Amino acid sequence: MQNSHTNSTANLVRQNLRLVKQLYPGLPRQGLTALTELTRTLRLGVSRGELLCIEGKWYVTHAGLLQIALRRRCLGIRTVLQERLCDPSVGRWVFKAIVYKSPGSKGFVGYGDADPSNVSSLVHGAEMRVAETRAVNRALRKAYGIGLCSVEELGWSSRDLRPSHESGEQRASVKQNGSGNGQPRLRNRLCLIIRQHQLDPTLVKLYAADYCGTAVLRDASRDLVEAFVNNLAEWATKDRDGLVCHLNSYTQPKETNS
Repeated sequence: MQNSHTNSTANLVRQNLRLVKQLYPGLPRQGLTALTELTRTLRLGVSRGELLCIEGKWYVTHAGLLQIALRRRCLGIRTVLQERLCDPSVGRWVFKAIVYKSPGSKGFVGYGDADPSNVSSLVHGAEMRVAETRAVNRALRKAYGIGLCSVEELGWSSRDLRPSHESGEQRASVKQNGSGNGQPRLRNRLCLIIRQHQLDPTLVKLYAADYCGTAVLRDASRDLVEAFVNNLAEWATKDRDGLVCHLNSYTQPKETNS
């Protein structure tokens, strides 16, 4: 049993390293070393959107924390809206989350807040859900001793989502040119949206190619790709179920004229 667990973890380490080297070919060695240790400790997968690298630092995602809770047989999670601290008129929401690890657990508490000033513009209008997710993440991290910050707790904007391996000169080039080197930033935004909303990446690629009118996404212009990413983010935030339904339509074979 121990050997099986060890082999499974070793395979996951190899898978994570292989994928990260493809996504971030210039990631420093310390980033790969950190990923190896995190994989061995938390047993989370990059391909499953459970770990994410931003600016050379590793973050756990909501999906990753839920996976840890499921693996360790978490009894339950309770969330409570903190109405006295909320102000719906300005989109400010605060939640309290309590994680119960076992029947005799007194619970581990975490708080999460969100308003338009500390969330990405991509999720404006969904601050209540962001606040609840942040509260749950903090409670889960306390309950299971996860010192790694979660992605959803970050108060970023889209400009922060640069590939973690870019140098200062490369970032300057992105700002000057607005194309070429800027493409990876869109790719990172797209990957983040897919992970945040748990979308099927294969179906998203098919939708993207259809949206841009190209056989494959890499043949589309940067302006078209950016428009697609913005559209996907807005749709996923406002109506994820509708988006998933649309994506699933790409699993059906298209009719051809005989």
